[in-house]
Amino acid sequence: MDNQDEYLFNFRGYNFLRSIVSMNIVENMDDQEIRDDDVFIVTYPKSGTVWTQQILSLIYFDGHRNNTENIQIAERAPFFEYKSPNVDFAKMPSPRIFCTHLPYYLVPKVFKNKKVKILYIYRNPKDVLTSYFHYSNLVILFEASNSVETFMQAFLDGRVLGSNWFDHIRGWYEHRNDFNIMFLSYEDMKKDLRGSVLKICSFLEKELSKEDMEAVVRQATFQNMKSDPRANYDDIKKEIGTRNNEGTFLRKGTIGDWKHHLTVDQNERFDRIFNRNMKNIPLKFIWDMNE
Repeated sequence: MDNQDEYLFNFRGYNFLRSIVSMNIVENMDDQEIRDDDVFIVTYPKSGTVWTQQILSLIYFDGHRNNTENIQIAERAPFFEYKSPNVDFAKMPSPRIFCTHLPYYLVPKVFKNKKVKILYIYRNPKDVLTSYFHYSNLVILFEASNSVETFMQAFLDGRVLGSNWFDHIRGWYEHRNDFNIMFLSYEDMKKDLRGSVLKICSFLEKELSKEDMEAVVRQATFQNMKSDPRANYDDIKKEIGTRNNEGTFLRKGTIGDWKHHLTVDQNERFDRIFNRNMKNIPLKFIWDMNE
């Protein structure tokens, strides 16, 4: 993975995807129009971003929930720092939903007034690594990697979009008191989707009828979402290009897929680095579906 300069753009110590970053936003972060009722989904790449975009779209938009509107979730909850050609942020009705991979220190300073709601979704990093490896080999905006070992080294060194996973999650967690933020794990969403949707609604102060809640939970299951063209990024896949036609943006969405990819040695190395970096972070991690 030596051609990273071709794919990545480093700004203030953080790697953006060079081909689609909106430099106007990134360089003028504190001048961006932020509304008090904006909602931000914050993730490290491959941690459940699309899934959370879908869940929030189902919660907020009747037309999405009732299938009466055919609007991509990439437009319902656009990326803040990347170009969204079909979306004018200023014209989005409130409350606006955005998603972002930004580290805590690059977001607009106005976030610290604690009015903007931030939902931080995190996932066990072995599955992030596995998902990321497959994704990088699918999408041509990313540098392909010839082996899990090569990719794992780049991932641990932070030579990927999103930079270092440990820095990202630690930064947001250690500065959590500066923001109006809720942490939720991908695995908890997977194991208890209904409970997770209830927690999200409570945090967002969004009340849904029992019937609407059922509709959200039903449509937000991974399998149902995978078959929803609004959420599987099928159109975007055509626009940005993939290396083969077999892959999908939403691949498995499972817990513990890393076991099929990491060797015993790789797993032990990863554990050592994880334990060293996360010893003071009390967030709960689930590594296996049976935990």
